[in-house]
Amino acid sequence: MFLDFTVLSPRDAYNWMASAITPRPIAWVSTISPEGKTNLAPFSFFNGITGNPPTLMFSAVNNRGGVKKDTVRNIEATGEFVVNLVPHSLVEPMNACAALLPYGESEFEAFDIAPSASTRVRPPRVAQAPVAFECTLHAIVAVGEGAGAASVVFGRIVAAHVSDAVLGADGTIDPALLDTVGRLGGENYVMTREVFTLKRPDRK
Repeated sequence: MFLDFTVLSPRDAYNWMASAITPRPIAWVSTISPEGKTNLAPFSFFNGITGNPPTLMFSAVNNRGGVKKDTVRNIEATGEFVVNLVPHSLVEPMNACAALLPYGESEFEAFDIAPSASTRVRPPRVAQAPVAFECTLHAIVAVGEGAGAASVVFGRIVAAHVSDAVLGADGTIDPALLDTVGRLGGENYVMTREVFTLKRPDRK
C-alpha cells in the first residue's frame, strides 16, 4: 500500500499516523489560568527531547473549530505546566479528561482527581501520578492553521516528583512498577509490563 500524504485529508493523515507511530507515551498535562482555574488534559504526541537542558515536548491539536486547546491558552498566559505520567491504575480518570469542558471548568474537580501542590510552578500535579515533571515554557511552535493544526509545546523541566513506590532496589525507576500505558491508534492502548533487554554496541 502506498499513501500519498500530500492528498490525504487531515483526518485520514492523522489516523494513519496515530495507528502507525506506536506505542506513544501519554502526557497528562496540568495547567492553570491567570485567574487560578486549573485544567488537566491528556496528549499522546509527547516525548522527551534532551537532557541538556532537560526538555520535553507535547503537541496539542486545535479543536474542530480551529481553536487552541485550553492547555495551550493557559501555558501561553502563564508559561508553566506539569506533565504527569499515566500508569494503568489511572487510565480511567485520564480518559475522562479528554472530554470537552468549557474553558475555566476544572477536570480535577469534575472528575474527582486529587491535586497536589507543585514546588516550582503554579499548576498542581496529579497526586497519584507516579512521576510528574514541573516545566516552564521554552517555546511554542505553531504547525499549520485551523482545525487539526497543532501547537507544539516545548518545556524546560525544572523539577520532578517520583513516587518511591516505583523505585527498584537500585534506586532507579523500575518499568514494571511504573506500569505506564501507551497509546495506539483509535481507542486502543497498550500496557508496558513486557520488557526485554538489548545491550547497546560498544562505542569507542
